[in-house]
Amino acid sequence: MRLTQLLEHLEYEVVKGNHEIEVTELINDSRKVTPGCVFVCISGAVSDGHEYAGEVGAKGAKALITEKEVEALEDVTVIRVKDTRYALALMSAAYFGYPADKLKIIGITGTKGKTTTTYMVKSILEGVGHKVGLIGTIEAIIGDKSIPANNTTPESYTIHQYFAEMVKAGCDSVVMEVSSQGLMLHRTAGIPFEIGIFTNLGEDHIGPNEHKDFEDYKRCKGILFTQCRLGIANIDDPWYQDVFRNATCQVETFGMSKEADLRATDIEHITRPGYLGVRYHVNGLMDFDVEIDIPGDFSVYNSLTAIAVCRHFNVPVENIKNALKVAKVRGRIEMVKVSDEFTMMIDYAHNAMSLESLLHTLRDYHPERIVTIFGCGGNRSRTRRYEMGEVSGRMSDLTIITSDNPRFEEPQVIIDDIITGMKKTDGEYISICDRKEAIRYAIEHGRAGDVIILAGKGHETYQEIKGVKYDMDDRNLIKEVLEEL
Repeated sequence: MRLTQLLEHLEYEVVKGNHEIEVTELINDSRKVTPGCVFVCISGAVSDGHEYAGEVGAKGAKALITEKEVEALEDVTVIRVKDTRYALALMSAAYFGYPADKLKIIGITGTKGKTTTTYMVKSILEGVGHKVGLIGTIEAIIGDKSIPANNTTPESYTIHQYFAEMVKAGCDSVVMEVSSQGLMLHRTAGIPFEIGIFTNLGEDHIGPNEHKDFEDYKRCKGILFTQCRLGIANIDDPWYQDVFRNATCQVETFGMSKEADLRATDIEHITRPGYLGVRYHVNGLMDFDVEIDIPGDFSVYNSLTAIAVCRHFNVPVENIKNALKVAKVRGRIEMVKVSDEFTMMIDYAHNAMSLESLLHTLRDYHPERIVTIFGCGGNRSRTRRYEMGEVSGRMSDLTIITSDNPRFEEPQVIIDDIITGMKKTDGEYISICDRKEAIRYAIEHGRAGDVIILAGKGHETYQEIKGVKYDMDDRNLIKEVLEEL
């Protein structure tokens, strides 16, 4: 492949050498350099690829893509671009033969709801014969293959690699989570999204390694709506107008507001022993009743989003209703049958905002008690521990504080921090460091009408202790406890 083919959609300057050379591979990790490749120098949070210019040249790289001056070997071509992350995205598309052009790509952005909505959309579209790839927080799904995720939105090279594999596997469409980080770091640059979706916005991901402030967070979310054909937005979110300020796409809205193009009315919470759900009527652009086996108003929003998307794929109403009735997402309000008298669920809520939202939702179902089991991850913000302790103390009837992923910290130190937050409230609590024993206590002491939430780990199947990931799945722990009891 000629280097010019990879650069065809970029503005660039040939600093040294010849841009007409043949190259073998596109690489952005200095550890993976092979003879004849072109290496893209990325300035990362931990290391700067420009510092490895000499090393990758010595390993046989024929060309470097840079945004800064570098010390390169004599026979290495150097190409200067404005932004190497942006360049990597467009070069990756070219390298894999523009697979995105062969797919209908649905991108979902927002603080909450992305994961659940992607699985709902996938379930509905597959019910009418589409073959749908998925890229998200939990995994990438390509045909029958599941690849565990490291980032919500992978690096651009990986995205186009997945797209190419999806085309080969016979997929005609893709639904993917698009994070604000992914947009900010150009991981999705150049992707021709068929539909972009905005779910909601909360003050999350603000910090030195993420977004400098809330304005930047909003701006980055809005990038998606400058590169999609149709934008579908939650009109009820207070930041909707800000996110769509610079949108260049056609726009439709959904929500509970009278102004929404597609809206939910007559919302009803359903509760039975061991079961929580919701039903509502779809009005506006469509007209039918829906019932979902996942509780809460955010389930209404998530399902309404999926309906708004699938309308554009001409999915019959009965298919939509049937798919939503059985749509489940691992670790997102995942009901686990343990008793005919009380309800138990697993959820990924691992910060104060998501835990408060979940507990607020469950209060609407008027349980006898809410019992919350959770811990916090080690080597992460201590503030999160205080906040989660305070939220659970305020909104749960009983909190069982346990271990999550302690990483390189002592579990009891993390538990003590959570208790600091708990003590700002009058909430009742106990601490049981061993997660399985905490689950056992909750099940043994469960009362009729209780809702027990096992929060924090969700879809994870490991516990990380001192750099080692040990097998641990909340579902298996529950199963073991029930067998032993």
